[in-house]
Amino acid sequence: MKHAPRSAARTFRALAAALLAGALIGIAPAGASASSCVSWTGVQSPNPSSDGNSLHSVAVLASCNAWAVGGYFNGTGAEQTLIVHWNGSAWTQTASPNPGGPSNDNILVGVAVTPARSAWAVGRYFNGNRTLTLIEHWNGTAWRQVASPNPAGGSPVLSGVAATSARSAWAVGLSNTAHVLRTLIEHWNGTAWRRVASPNPGGPSNENVLSGVAATSATNIWAVGLYSNGTATQTLALHCC
Repeated sequence: MKHAPRSAARTFRALAAALLAGALIGIAPAGASASSCVSWTGVQSPNPSSDGNSLHSVAVLASCNAWAVGGYFNGTGAEQTLIVHWNGSAWTQTASPNPGGPSNDNILVGVAVTPARSAWAVGRYFNGNRTLTLIEHWNGTAWRQVASPNPAGGSPVLSGVAATSARSAWAVGLSNTAHVLRTLIEHWNGTAWRRVASPNPGGPSNENVLSGVAATSATNIWAVGLYSNGTATQTLALHCC
């Protein structure tokens, strides 16, 4: 089977902790009140593989409507997308696209929902030659892949997504070109995803990575991650608009 090059895989796995932390930003609907929960309990979720299963991000719209995304190994050593839905009483797996096919890695890392009950999930897949961005959309009936920009060359990945309406969503991650990591931001305008220029304070020779994004409106969006100044890793926070 074919997988992403080792350098791309190492880059993605090295960001795992940041991705998991960033993906949890804004999982509650805007305006949610302080939690009344006093304890946590385990709730069983689907595990389609005996080889390896993981969930990386969750988004909640209501007590009976939540989505979680991740990946699982299909028994041949390749990772496949995993999307599960909470209906108020149980988690169930929902079919999701794997554009890289069953022999290549496909993984989802971030998920977001909108009041219109649509949802977005983002991550990456390997097409046999290089890693590409992956964006999938729930239209109320099924998950479908939506075309997303890919910077020329390198191995771009998306790690977080936020949506405020059917016409506005943001996805963030990184573009890995010639072993240099640059921030990557993409915007959904209701018709298509477009790449948006983003700062790289570490400069052209150092790491610049975005791992999470949250939004309260079309004009109030935060993206976070890290960059290297050549000596040490620094926190990175970007704001629009």
